[in-house]
Amino acid sequence: MLKQFKEFAVKGNMLDMAVGIVIGAAFGTIITSLVNDIIMPPIGMATGGLDFSQLHAVLQPGTPAGPYASLAAASEAGAITLNWGAFINNIISFLIIAFALFMVVRGYNTLKAEMAEPEPEAAPAGPTAEELLTEIRDSLKAQA
Repeated sequence: MLKQFKEFAVKGNMLDMAVGIVIGAAFGTIITSLVNDIIMPPIGMATGGLDFSQLHAVLQPGTPAGPYASLAAASEAGAITLNWGAFINNIISFLIIAFALFMVVRGYNTLKAEMAEPEPEAAPAGPTAEELLTEIRDSLKAQA
């Protein structure tokens, strides 16, 4: 069993997968920063200073009862909240990640197509059988 585990763990695709997971986690961190630090502030500014991450609905007030100035204040009071602003942030993050991955895959496919060997050109079409027979006939007539 130990030998089988070694064979499994040392396979090349296992290492590739591990590298992909680590790179994916780092990519996720970058996208989170892009959304939270670059994209959402202008959107918040355009909507009058609205911070999507703070948007919530109180389902059950805590102690003391609301209204709460922020999501942190509601959580501290023990209120049960529906954090729909965080959901909007996550949807935007997903769309950005999906678009970025689409662009990476599209670029890879384009590069792969450019690197592929071009298809050999078809040989020029020769004369048809009828044309060859006509040529032979004319050649025989000329000899006679």
